[in-house]
Amino acid sequence: MFAFLLPFENAILECRMTYIVTDNCIRCKYTDCVEVCPVDCFYEGENFLVIHPDECIDCGVCEPECPAEAIKPDTEPGLDKWLKINADYAKIWPNITVKKDPMPEAKEMDGVDGKFEQFFSEKPGSGD
Repeated sequence: MFAFLLPFENAILECRMTYIVTDNCIRCKYTDCVEVCPVDCFYEGENFLVIHPDECIDCGVCEPECPAEAIKPDTEPGLDKWLKINADYAKIWPNITVKKDPMPEAKEMDGVDGKFEQFFSEKPGSGD
């Protein structure tokens, strides 16, 4: 996570931003994003990837690489749940830095609604 300080009427505010992976990654798990990450902040679950928010430097190179468009800046409204999921699972899943094949059902699952409730797995992936 990239942080910087801004002066604001005799106070200092800390502004932080990170990218996070959202539900459209579930059961797609394209890994194009991990290959371009300069700080290796992706972690792998059985059917989903997450970004460690404290390691992400907010460079944004991963976002356009995701074919499922599942990577978003955490500044978009309504993503608090996903920030917590990314932070929690990045602590326990293995690091992934090398591109792998997507899940076999990736194309069929891209854009399916309710993937978290129906398909999310807490199991770790294999990592590198």
